[in-house]
Amino acid sequence: MENDSTFVAPEGVYSVTEEHKPNPLAQHTIAAAPVLYPTKVSTVTVRFPASKTNTAGLAHLLGGNREKELKKDKVVGREREDGLSVSSSDDLDDGSPDASSNPAPDPSVSTPVIPHEQLSTPFSHSPGGLGKRKSAPRPKHNMRTTSSTFITRLQNADNLNKALGSKQGETTFMFYNSAKTFVWTEAGTKIKEPLARIYFSAYPTCHDVNLATVSPDRIDVIIGFYSGDILWFDPISSRYGRFNKQGRICNSPCTAIRWVPDSPNLFLVSHADGTIIVYDKEREDGAFTPHEPGTSPPNLSSSPDGSSSSSSQGEWNPLDSIFVTMPPWHPVTVGGPVPVGTKPEKEKTAKNPVSHWRVSRRSIVDFVFSPDAKFAAVIAEDGCLRVIDTVAEQLVDCYASYFGALTCVAWSPDGRFILTGGQDDLVTIFSPWEQRVIARCQGHSSFVSGVAFDEIRCDGRTYRFASIGEDNKLILWDFSSGALHRPKLHAAHQQRMSMTSTISLALRRRGESTLYLPPTGGESPLPRYHPAPSRNEVAVVQPVVVKHIGNDMLTDIAFLPRGLVTATKAGHIKFWIRPLAVQHRHLRTQSALRRASQTDA
Repeated sequence: MENDSTFVAPEGVYSVTEEHKPNPLAQHTIAAAPVLYPTKVSTVTVRFPASKTNTAGLAHLLGGNREKELKKDKVVGREREDGLSVSSSDDLDDGSPDASSNPAPDPSVSTPVIPHEQLSTPFSHSPGGLGKRKSAPRPKHNMRTTSSTFITRLQNADNLNKALGSKQGETTFMFYNSAKTFVWTEAGTKIKEPLARIYFSAYPTCHDVNLATVSPDRIDVIIGFYSGDILWFDPISSRYGRFNKQGRICNSPCTAIRWVPDSPNLFLVSHADGTIIVYDKEREDGAFTPHEPGTSPPNLSSSPDGSSSSSSQGEWNPLDSIFVTMPPWHPVTVGGPVPVGTKPEKEKTAKNPVSHWRVSRRSIVDFVFSPDAKFAAVIAEDGCLRVIDTVAEQLVDCYASYFGALTCVAWSPDGRFILTGGQDDLVTIFSPWEQRVIARCQGHSSFVSGVAFDEIRCDGRTYRFASIGEDNKLILWDFSSGALHRPKLHAAHQQRMSMTSTISLALRRRGESTLYLPPTGGESPLPRYHPAPSRNEVAVVQPVVVKHIGNDMLTDIAFLPRGLVTATKAGHIKFWIRPLAVQHRHLRTQSALRRASQTDA
């Protein structure tokens, strides 16, 4: 029988085995925190070595070297406090080069577009791209001894170092924000006391964990704030670094932040002013002023056929292109055209940002990467889902919502489908391969606040995903792409759509990356902007399970191998364990994959 801590799905019973409630000290700030800063959850699984002899380095890092750390921090205290470099020549106050040392880019310099076929990975023009490194850099500043007013307090669990040093096997850690605090805890256990709680002077709004660098002795977490500040934090060593300090590059609130998949150092941040900025954690912040639409000549991304996607007068249509500004230290900018009367600059120290995109005139709400990281799905308050080619830094497609703004987005594990939730109370399923809406999901009675795919129950034929809303509903959905009817199209348009889908699939099987095809046979290309289809043109998916959870607004949901996690605006986290049959099937699948990989090796 169902109750407040259980619900029944076709595969069995989900039940709450763990809850995390907000700290009483933060209750007054939580009550005052506006809905702009809802609780979000990030998770990461760390595999600790079984042999204790292998953890000597971790124990040395956590406990054995404390005295040297403190002595070093006293020396670093004479340097700049919040930057990334530990050079004694750094500025004591700011940590980033002064505006006078790096003049703003000349708006008269146009930016050549890098041909898509010359690139293979996102931001491969950046020295800090996806290339392998002998050792990944670490944050330089100790949070325990910091004098920063931005970090007001650090509260670690008792015997934290000993507890981490004794761990063996797989451990899942969870991070979440609640009001002005950021919490690190262990998921899937009955231990309710967090491992660490950090108090800030500004509201954390978004965060992400780098899965490419995670190890028993380091976890790279990036946190965005309402002030625009960005903090790079390693909870294992309690060290941190800062970017965009006091809005040096962008003073608009951070709305979403993501590490580039498989990259040890690149991450993207979206802001409420409609921009997305690319950062490299190895670089310091530079003096940078982005070009604005309407300047002459604009730095615009080009169409796949090489032509500019906006007029020569600098007109910019956010439904048809993104507005890209390359910084002056960008290799293309340095080697590109030089305005008359100026001397070419041979060398410029690479700094942040790596690139600057103006995507929308309204606030960006969230974005996610495709599984291969070559595309990003971006949603904004203008009610549009944009698919952006991160390799060529171009807009591929723009889809309109049925009504109102979009509020959440997720990409399927196989890259075939994109989910969005919105103010139209709908969950919409898009197919970027076919460039169309394939289904809408009706079941919420208020704004949808979160969507997530269940990777364990997505096999390429059938897909399981979940959604949560401001109506306090948790809904599970199942759909099969083959069972959904296709809309009725004119014969010519249907033939072109079929050709686009077939060629696009063939290109993917060859390892190439393109969704938007150039015109063939003298025909004009399919438009980038796709209006929302009417209700009778799109299939409707019905809920599998509808569960009402509490009275506080649900703000985030995430699937884990052992269950799913839900979060509320007030920071109340619940871990729902899966039915045992599903867990056993997952373990058998993982075991088979490991055996297959060992056989191939």
